[in-house]
Amino acid sequence: MSLKITDECINCDVCEPVCPNEAIYMGKEIYEINPELCTECMGHHDEPQCMVFCPVACIETGKEEDQETLLTRFQLLTEKV
Repeated sequence: MSLKITDECINCDVCEPVCPNEAIYMGKEIYEINPELCTECMGHHDEPQCMVFCPVACIETGKEEDQETLLTRFQLLTEKV
């Protein structure tokens, strides 16, 4: 997983619509990020849009993923389109 939403999430609904891969969804109590869809916005933006727009800075880097892994995931996701 590249990014993770912490318990500080206030469910403001800002992050979900800005995710180009639709990786963010409402979990049981707070928003969560599907690690199979998250590319940290690689291929779409220069920086993760969820982190840019989050008003409480509750999105952090989870397990480190290298650029090659993120790029491969982006390519696999965009091939489906």
